[in-house]
Amino acid sequence: MFDWMVWTTPVAVFFTCIALTLVGMTVWEIKAPNIKRKGFLPIATTRGDRLFIGLLTAAYINLAFVGLSGKFTQWFKLDAEPSVWISFVISMAVLALIMRKG
Repeated sequence: MFDWMVWTTPVAVFFTCIALTLVGMTVWEIKAPNIKRKGFLPIATTRGDRLFIGLLTAAYINLAFVGLSGKFTQWFKLDAEPSVWISFVISMAVLALIMRKG
C-alpha cells in the first residue's frame, strides 16, 4: 500500500511526531478548552489553529530543504548533501515557536 513512499528514518520520525502531537492536542483540548488569543500571527487563533498553521509551515520548510539540498551542496561546496535532520530540527523549532507565541 505504501510502496510508493520512501520511508526513511527521518520521514518516520516526522510523521510519528505529528501523530503524537495530534493525540496530545486532543487530550489537552478535552482537559482544558481554550479561547482565541492574538500573538504575532495577524489573526486571533486557538491552539488548533496554531497547530495547523505550524504543521503547514513545518511541511513547507522540509519540502524547501529537500528541494534546495542539491543547491546547498554547490553553494557551500559540501562533499555530500546536508542531512534532512537539519530541516527536521528547524521545522520543529518553528512549530514550537508558532504554538507558543503565534
